[in-house]
Amino acid sequence: MIYLHLIVEGETERRFAIEILAPYLGFDYCIDVSLITTSRDRGRGRVYKGGLGSYEKVKREITNRIKQYPESDDQVFSTMFDLYALPTDFPGYSDAQKILDPYKKVKELENAFAEDIACRRFTPYIQLHEFEAMVFVAPSELQFQYPDSENKIAALQRVLNERAFKENPELINEGETTAPSKRIIQCFPSYERSKPFVGVNTVERIGIEAIRDKCFHFNDWLRQLKNLKPLTPQLCPTRSSKPPPVRERRFS
Repeated sequence: MIYLHLIVEGETERRFAIEILAPYLGFDYCIDVSLITTSRDRGRGRVYKGGLGSYEKVKREITNRIKQYPESDDQVFSTMFDLYALPTDFPGYSDAQKILDPYKKVKELENAFAEDIACRRFTPYIQLHEFEAMVFVAPSELQFQYPDSENKIAALQRVLNERAFKENPELINEGETTAPSKRIIQCFPSYERSKPFVGVNTVERIGIEAIRDKCFHFNDWLRQLKNLKPLTPQLCPTRSSKPPPVRERRFS
């Protein structure tokens, strides 16, 4: 069995990993999902999670997790962060800003990220340009969350059809008003506070295979995950009618 430790940026990605990604990967994977710890209020005993804050915090959380499994090749690690609003202290950030091609840009960042973490069991993933690119694979599916909104959904579809994007939702850019989520919020202001529910429910309706067909960088990541092989497959538990559980860990 492959134990995939997935460190995610926010609640939307957490729900996606638990409710959609884990069932898709199936029986040979057990996914442990954790949110980045962004701050602590020691006086009140509270830990705040969600968002990246700084690369220093990201690196510390990832390396601490890896150290818990120093000799186990069936324990692998990955991330799900947005390229949009990525902290500027990320490895390779300055060099990546000089690259115009979004796919080359994100690979430059992922390669620098992997090199800095320096663990062969770590496969970073940075979403082009953010989670809502997956919603733009089929904006029409938003109708189930926002009925009687044909004109607004048609406006989102026209974004995808713009010449610059060529029906590729991963190319919808990362501007403060033009990132995928910002375009959805312009049409549906309530989406901003309901992203973890509306976004994930919509992506579930669209389906992973449709998303892989349109989102090439996302597809490459899933192909890497699906190609992982357990070091000792004979130790995998007997298959049952249900996939192995998803474990969610919240650091204190």
